[in-house]
Amino acid sequence: MDCNAGGSKEVEDERSSSPVDGQSPVMDRNPSPPPDSADQDEDEALDSIGDTVYSKHWLFSTLTRLIHIVNEKAEGDPDGQMQLSDDDEENLCKVWDMAMDKDVASFLQEFKATDILLGVIAKSSCPRLTEVCVGILGNIACFPETCLALSQNEDLGAVLLLLLGDTDPPTLLETSRLLLTCMSQENVCSLWLERIRQQTSVCSSLYFIMSSSTNTDLLEKVGELVDKLFDLDEELMKSWITAQPREEDHAGESRLDVASCLLEAAKQLRSESPNGLEVYLHAFQLLTTIDEGIQIFADPHGPGKVVWNFISGIVCEDLCQPTDLPVVLQEQKSILVQAFSVLHALYRCQKQSFTNSGASEPLIGTILRVLQYHSESKEDTKDEQLQILSEISAEFLADICNDISKNTVTDLVKKGFLTEKSCLTAAANLHAKFKSSFQHLHSVLSEVDSQLADVMGKQFPV
Repeated sequence: MDCNAGGSKEVEDERSSSPVDGQSPVMDRNPSPPPDSADQDEDEALDSIGDTVYSKHWLFSTLTRLIHIVNEKAEGDPDGQMQLSDDDEENLCKVWDMAMDKDVASFLQEFKATDILLGVIAKSSCPRLTEVCVGILGNIACFPETCLALSQNEDLGAVLLLLLGDTDPPTLLETSRLLLTCMSQENVCSLWLERIRQQTSVCSSLYFIMSSSTNTDLLEKVGELVDKLFDLDEELMKSWITAQPREEDHAGESRLDVASCLLEAAKQLRSESPNGLEVYLHAFQLLTTIDEGIQIFADPHGPGKVVWNFISGIVCEDLCQPTDLPVVLQEQKSILVQAFSVLHALYRCQKQSFTNSGASEPLIGTILRVLQYHSESKEDTKDEQLQILSEISAEFLADICNDISKNTVTDLVKKGFLTEKSCLTAAANLHAKFKSSFQHLHSVLSEVDSQLADVMGKQFPV
């Protein structure tokens, strides 16, 4: 499994800014009284957090005010909907932005801000307040030392996993971002994996989000989280594949399975987010690396054919089109690796079904086009990912050609997918490593178009 749990760039990307109207203003320093004399320069230095110009006093006051807001609400109408004033929301969003600074994050941790924010989240009846508090924690978690301290808080861990069952998309987004940040840090990811294994609601909560949400940002982040979990813990992936969430877990919803949920989310992201779509294709690819996943796709009544149709559509309609220049392959290589890997696995586990119905001619045409583009690329020997794509494409083509029918070859020739150029491309990739596939393709082609078969046979003797 291609695990990369400790990547610092990945953690860097998870830092979030407070989503207020417009962009958050860049602060030269936090609100504080103007100095009355030169003596106050020293006071300001003592009041500064680390090497920043942020004010300890202002931060103390804001967090104290936060505690007061929640307690005031609890004493008044604890069951009613809570609203933040504009000033309170603005100040909390400033704390959110400030927490992106390492010195501020460390100071907040020393000041027991984690416990304060946990208490607020537990008592909050205001979705915006919950979102901001989780967002602040998410930025604190971007640094290894503060992430370790935060992650060791058992109560916070339990509350965050339960928040995945919340109904507020912004809160779900920040919760998913925080969990992904922690899962991406090597010193704490095992701690979170153990919690997630024990908290069975995480599986059903994430399944529900993927199958029902239309929020692009949320689906992207949840996809990254699920992909990270599957990549890090194969046993967890197996247990989620075989899990049978109860129908009453989400009122009115039918049973949820991992492949169908991944598919629904991928459909939402297809036109909106190529990067998000690639994450879900990688999650599908991970499913095909274990027997439990293959069994799902091999089931004639399972989601295999629907997933095949969806990913084939992406490959044939969205990627590597006939009018594209070869350089486009460089841009699409990563998503094509995931797509071809999944399709190849699906073809192998339902070979009889696809052989009888004929593998999609446009798909075969796209495979040939990818191999042709790769052979024309000047980067083919330098780019490892292009090499992987070429190998996957050639193996996929070999499996198809080993069982290809006369009718399919006839259609490929009639529709222009098999030309002299593409025949030679196929032969070049099959002749040395996949002799039986090459011989079968040549034999069938001889019956359909003897001229093309002769051209192939002259350069690549049978």
